[in-house]
Amino acid sequence: MTAKAARSDFLHFFRSWISNPLRVAAIAPSGDSLARIMTSEIAALDGPIIELGPGTGVFTRALLARGVSEADLTLIEYGPEFIDALQARFPAARVLQMDAAHLAQADIFEDEPVGAVISGLPLLSMSPRKIASILAGVFTYMRPGGAIYQFTYGPRCPVPRPILDRLGLKAVRIGGTVRNLPPASVYRISRRKPLELSRERLRYRGSDAEVDVAAFSGETGG
Repeated sequence: MTAKAARSDFLHFFRSWISNPLRVAAIAPSGDSLARIMTSEIAALDGPIIELGPGTGVFTRALLARGVSEADLTLIEYGPEFIDALQARFPAARVLQMDAAHLAQADIFEDEPVGAVISGLPLLSMSPRKIASILAGVFTYMRPGGAIYQFTYGPRCPVPRPILDRLGLKAVRIGGTVRNLPPASVYRISRRKPLELSRERLRYRGSDAEVDVAAFSGETGG
């Protein structure tokens, strides 16, 4: 990426943060050092791959640099201000504008399961109920051994332990960098053991997502 394009991305991202700081949650796009950690365990054979909250495409470019085919990428972005740029930069990828909490209802993969998910979502600004909905949706598509890679600016995993326990998941910190604004850590979230999350067991009410996974609702204060 050229210096001019990087400045343009920064201004674009900063304006988005000004207009909706809870949704964007960072004043600048993620840096290259964070992108390398986020994608370090992903190989070309892991496709198809979902990216949640790609923004300006920093992690997307890192995935392509690791040999992942652009056609294997599904980019799910809620912010309409990023959609046109993503479609222009990654024309072979599938770009969907949607709320990641509705993944389980979207039926976006009917055949081959997903090998990995990269998430740039600001989980620290979300309710426990919405976080659970996103994770439950992700793992309805995930192949055995697959994982979601999530970064955070906080001191610990951004997914509360009760949610991990209820969904049968585990989180492992795989790295971090101070060469990011702000400094960030990366976690790998995967299944503890085979767990079937049926789409029929997920329901949504209103604009917020409610998950009915082993009576999860109400146990995390969401």
